[in-house]
Amino acid sequence: MSYGLGAYKKTSVQTASKEQILLMLYQAAIKNCKKAIEAIEQKNIAGKGVHIGKLQDIVIELNNSLDFEIGGDVARELSSLYDYLLYSSTQANIKIDKEPLEGCLSVLNTLYEGWSQAVRSVKKDRGSEFKKEA
Repeated sequence: MSYGLGAYKKTSVQTASKEQILLMLYQAAIKNCKKAIEAIEQKNIAGKGVHIGKLQDIVIELNNSLDFEIGGDVARELSSLYDYLLYSSTQANIKIDKEPLEGCLSVLNTLYEGWSQAVRSVKKDRGSEFKKEA
């Protein structure tokens, strides 16, 4: 059964738009941040490290995908937020403290909501452009 789920996930990523992949990355970052907080609460040090590592991998990927020529100030601001997320999650990992992760979770949720609204807006605009052409 896990093979079917893995195949489904692989197919959903391969067929997703860039916008959907961005939202998937944020969802995964949020999920791993929450799991790291839970691991700290349960004193599961190994689990904390695993989930913080996954969170950081995603944040690094998001940061590496920024285009500073096209994105300008927005890309620089996002890069600063990603640096904050990496720093805070590292502090949480070292100090075994969930508080920095709670700050990360707040930032990630805010970014996810912002990107979700932007994607909905783009889809709506694309839909109205399509109707005009028809």
